[in-house]
Amino acid sequence: MDALWSFIVDHRHQLMTDSYLHVSAVVQAIAIASVVAVLIGALVHRSPLGSAAATATASIILTIPSFALLGILIPVLGLGVPPTITALVLYALLPILRNTIVGLSAVDPAVTDAARGVGMNRLRVLARIELPLAWPAILAGMRISTQMIMGILAIAAYAKGPGLGNLIFSGLARLGTPTAVPQALTGTVLIVVLALLLDALLVLAGRLTTSGGIRA
Repeated sequence: MDALWSFIVDHRHQLMTDSYLHVSAVVQAIAIASVVAVLIGALVHRSPLGSAAATATASIILTIPSFALLGILIPVLGLGVPPTITALVLYALLPILRNTIVGLSAVDPAVTDAARGVGMNRLRVLARIELPLAWPAILAGMRISTQMIMGILAIAAYAKGPGLGNLIFSGLARLGTPTAVPQALTGTVLIVVLALLLDALLVLAGRLTTSGGIRA
């Protein structure tokens, strides 16, 4: 414990920088994945075939091992941030897409028919009725994706991606030295703590953006 605490104190500035880069990469990936997944979900949720095809495609992407996907992306996008964010977005799609389709499909047709009856067009019904009602399900998908890619991002150190994965890889590469285990353990613990904090923020965002009637 003394060695762990000493490592944290001695490298606190670097740990803060790596933590910020880790969270920043995850937030950017979740934002992009959410926009893409919600757009696809809105387009296909009324079609059983389209929904199945979109979900199957996202599922296939999720089965690709992280190292393999990064290995495919590196020759195209190079090293660093581009392949890292691209991989994270691809991995984050499935939970958000699936929950978007489920949430939109669960909207009572009587509600949308009533909205159409008062003169709303298809786009306004989607934006003002269906998406707000499906928002809790979409947010649940975002929470799952966030937790998932927080850990996957650590592997992106293989592609010289940003974040705490570099700390873990560096520690594992120096096993046998006094600071190796504290370094790898610090990176791992920080990822867990940051994942819990981000999840708490998403829960808070859900409470602030979901109407009381839907929560009830």
